[in-house]
Amino acid sequence: NFPAHLTAHEPRKAPKTATPTIMAEEVVVPYSAADAEAGIALLYSNLDILWLLIGAYLVFFMQAGFALLEAGSVRAKNTKNILLKNVLDACLGGLIWWTIGYPLALGDLGGDSDANVGKPFFMDRIEGRDTATYYAMWMFQWAFAASAATIVSGAVAERCAFTAYLTYTVALTAFIYPVVVYWGWGSYGFLSAWKPGGNPDLGANGMIDFAGSGVVHMTGGGAALMGAIFLGPRTGRFAPNTGEVRDMPGHSTVLAALGTFILWFGWYGFNPVSTLAFQYMGDAARAAVMTTLSACAGGCTTLAIHVALKNPPDVSPALNGILAGLVSITGSCPVVDAWAAVIIGFIGGFVYYGSSRLLMKLKIDDPLDASPVHFFCGAWGVIAGGLFANKEFTSGVYGTSADDYGALLGGGGAQLGVQIIGVLVIAGWTCSCSSVVFFALRMAKLLRVSAEDEDAGLDQSHHGGDAYNFATGAGKPVQVA
Repeated sequence: NFPAHLTAHEPRKAPKTATPTIMAEEVVVPYSAADAEAGIALLYSNLDILWLLIGAYLVFFMQAGFALLEAGSVRAKNTKNILLKNVLDACLGGLIWWTIGYPLALGDLGGDSDANVGKPFFMDRIEGRDTATYYAMWMFQWAFAASAATIVSGAVAERCAFTAYLTYTVALTAFIYPVVVYWGWGSYGFLSAWKPGGNPDLGANGMIDFAGSGVVHMTGGGAALMGAIFLGPRTGRFAPNTGEVRDMPGHSTVLAALGTFILWFGWYGFNPVSTLAFQYMGDAARAAVMTTLSACAGGCTTLAIHVALKNPPDVSPALNGILAGLVSITGSCPVVDAWAAVIIGFIGGFVYYGSSRLLMKLKIDDPLDASPVHFFCGAWGVIAGGLFANKEFTSGVYGTSADDYGALLGGGGAQLGVQIIGVLVIAGWTCSCSSVVFFALRMAKLLRVSAEDEDAGLDQSHHGGDAYNFATGAGKPVQVA
């Protein structure tokens, strides 16, 4: 079956080494069936590479969204600090992901395969070096790793020491996150749906976490939660006697809103491109639609809850609600119906708002609500797959166990059980490892800046001056060489 524009009988221009068939206008040779099949295979291979690279570029562009959202959500005196962390999440994270993280995450860590014999502990220690998508897959997965690391910086904003930031970024990108990727997406992970031979260790279809509600967002959000707990709240966030929450609004709603829209845009690389191959465009299109509907439902729901509790309509709840909906649908985006995507985003709005208020009650200060959005909504996103996965879609995407799909749609409890185990494993691993890192930093007195530095702002005290020049007049003269 050849495409209409490339049939076995369509002529092509002959190479210099071919024996030509003389025709009236040009020299041509006929296509053979083998030539056509090889050409189509090459076309599909190149389209797979292009698909992954487009996804990598979109997901990497989310770093700009994170930077704007986080910069707008902190006070102006800490803008350079948060932006520098976002820059290094990409730069430092890329080097760590190449040297340690990627080989751990998607390498074959056992046996005598080519991935282990005679290979350094760098990118070459990965199976599939001879495959066409080798480098494109690295790019795509690096963008995911950078996103996971960036989640943490919002939760520890305005009071975390720069040394501590470097330490937890290395720990997360080199070890904590790669292990979760290995378990959840690797060919040998015990949670993985992609086991060789199609026999997941936990049964059913393995853990349904298509684009990373658990693998990416719970991991980053869990580390963010532990960081916020061990750092303690910002000075003045809670009244000393009554415990009343004092508002510390960010300095730019405009930046926060623009950042959220960029993140939403980037999510269309995050979710649909997780098909990893161009031939699955039907699944990718469905993932894109479900991503959109869940984001819309999450934004509307969160704003409605905020107003129902007698608060004025505000931008911030709607923005975080959109992100809550996006995180909630990430795990199950290609396997649920449209109505289910709306419900998932709707419940995600409640999960976000409720967990945010819970942290305030517990006096846990997360300036950007990173852990409510990513950890708690990520956990809901994994569980949602076990409740709402459509039988036909699940069989088409995973195809391991036709009888195991959403429990609410008649698929029994096996798939839901796998999803719950996945949530518990990721939460336990991420929170325990992150706790060790942050506890060690606190005991070494490297975790938090001094009260004086915090009061002055980290831009002035640690980064050579403010991000903005609010001075009137012409400003300082500039020397020209």
